[in-house]
Amino acid sequence: MDADIRWLDNPEIFRVNRLPAHSDHEFYINMEELKSGKNSLIQSLNGTWQFRCSPNAMSRPADFFRMDYDASDFEEIPVPCHIEMAGYEKIHYINTMYPWEGHVYRRPAYSLGGTDAGKGMFSEAEYNPVGSYRKEFDLEEGLLGKPVSICFEGAEQALYVWLNGSFVGYAEDSFTPSEFDLTPYLREKGNLLAVEVHKRSTAAFLEDQDFFRFFGIFRNVSLYAKPGMHVEDLWVRPKLHPDGTGSLGAEFRISMDEGISGRMEIILEDGKGERLLKQVLLFQGDCYRGAWFTMKEQELGTVTAWDLLRPYLYQLYIRLYDAEGRLVEVVPYRIGFRRLEIVDKVIRLNGKRLIINGVNRHEWSVEHGRCIGREEMEQDMQILLRNHINAVRTCHYPDQIPWYRLCDEHGICLMAEANLESHGSWQKMGAVEPSWNVPGSLPQWKEAVMDRIKSNFELFKNHPSVLFWSLGNESYAGDVLQAANAWLKERDASRLVHYEGVFQNRDYEDTISDVESRMYASPEEIRDYLEHDPKKPFLLCEYMHNMGNSLGGLGSYMELLEQYEMYQGGFIWDFIDQAVLVKDEKTGRPALRYGGDFDDRPSDYAFSGDGILFADRTEKPAMQEVRFYYGKYR
Repeated sequence: MDADIRWLDNPEIFRVNRLPAHSDHEFYINMEELKSGKNSLIQSLNGTWQFRCSPNAMSRPADFFRMDYDASDFEEIPVPCHIEMAGYEKIHYINTMYPWEGHVYRRPAYSLGGTDAGKGMFSEAEYNPVGSYRKEFDLEEGLLGKPVSICFEGAEQALYVWLNGSFVGYAEDSFTPSEFDLTPYLREKGNLLAVEVHKRSTAAFLEDQDFFRFFGIFRNVSLYAKPGMHVEDLWVRPKLHPDGTGSLGAEFRISMDEGISGRMEIILEDGKGERLLKQVLLFQGDCYRGAWFTMKEQELGTVTAWDLLRPYLYQLYIRLYDAEGRLVEVVPYRIGFRRLEIVDKVIRLNGKRLIINGVNRHEWSVEHGRCIGREEMEQDMQILLRNHINAVRTCHYPDQIPWYRLCDEHGICLMAEANLESHGSWQKMGAVEPSWNVPGSLPQWKEAVMDRIKSNFELFKNHPSVLFWSLGNESYAGDVLQAANAWLKERDASRLVHYEGVFQNRDYEDTISDVESRMYASPEEIRDYLEHDPKKPFLLCEYMHNMGNSLGGLGSYMELLEQYEMYQGGFIWDFIDQAVLVKDEKTGRPALRYGGDFDDRPSDYAFSGDGILFADRTEKPAMQEVRFYYGKYR
């Protein structure tokens, strides 16, 4: 198969040869590597890449992936990095409106009741920048002789991949890992990886988040090798029963070299290293393409619950042995036992009413945009903990994997949001006008959205901190999101499904979302809902909007927690200002620049600065209010 530039225009083509989404588990060849943290099966491709930026697809170096291509005029760029933050193209911030409004007329393919397939909308656009990346590499020793895949943890917005002149695959969904099998094209030495990233595709209609509109490879890129026996996917299902006992069931997808037999050991230990469970599953060599194995639910006796004040985790190990008893792979995973349910229209965690003292959190660095590292994540976690913040909504996309592990460890409950926002397709100048809303009920957009929902679920399904699956943000409502809600409810009974958009379209009130979720409702509006035969528990997915001298009314919301048990709290908008650190043109001193400061139009200007932290992570005075009230109502 050859790459086709027209995929950019087609909402029904959003992945080509991308591997199925799976759990975020780590894997090692032995316990020694696990304990040391060194993994010989992983090779990072982060670093300096050859690079060229083109204004559109027509002017890009279309043959740059060929082995004999002369790239002597290419420049260099670090990976990961937003292309704009490396000095190419314009930095642009916009909230609800699509970034091309006022410049180019565009409507989503198949919307407005027509059959327009959007031919050439992005592939022939005069302005749709393209980043052409090249990276040469040799395989490291631990990867030699094994199947090897590549993982792009995040790339905005449409990604084409070639290796050694051969087309590998295509992917959209900027914030979900995209993985491809490189094995058929690999060499031990002298490999040429070529990656083409387009700023906009049909995915742009689904990624209309309130943030700076960057593009490029902005998260880690890694190669990983699979041992002869490998855990491709795992779903561990710990249960906490009302009497304090627990049980554990699990499913595993195993692949192996053809003709190999072996066994799998499943071991569960508590925080002191005491063993609670050991199970052994045998398998023959008929699952070389990947087969599912089930460990039936095992009763464990009394367990320590995972909750927000004491996030107790158990250590699970999955070990694969070949027929001669040699250890081939070990997978560690930390799990928690908790019970989430709605009883008498009240959300309860382990039998107790859940109170959400939450924030919405964008990934942000004042110097690197959404390209952040472990250091920023750990800083954010400490800020949450010392200010009694116990919940985060991952607005409005999946975060990097380490963040979910930190939340498991520290007792932060997560509303894990899929990468979906199409605000500009239904809200026009503040009015609800969904004549060309996507995804709505358009069949041509359904599978792209379902893929985003499923990928978010598959990646993070084992995390005890994930209490809510969120279908996305501000995308109105229709048959597509109704189908997404139904899929999640059928797949995972241990969590709740959240979506605020049914407030805008009550036709789907009974078929989308387990909670009544609203944005910026006043205390009086909340009372009105809760005092008139409410159907669902109430939470605010966004409230307070900390822009300027805000947050003074927090106490009036917190008092509702004492008055209405069905009121569960909410998520402040938002955690951190989005601003970019630059050198001032006049003084030469460092300065923060917000939306509109880059001659970006259309723009919502300083609306990008509405966090309880400044962009450099300094706490704003409003944080005192957060710390006081969130501490009072823990």
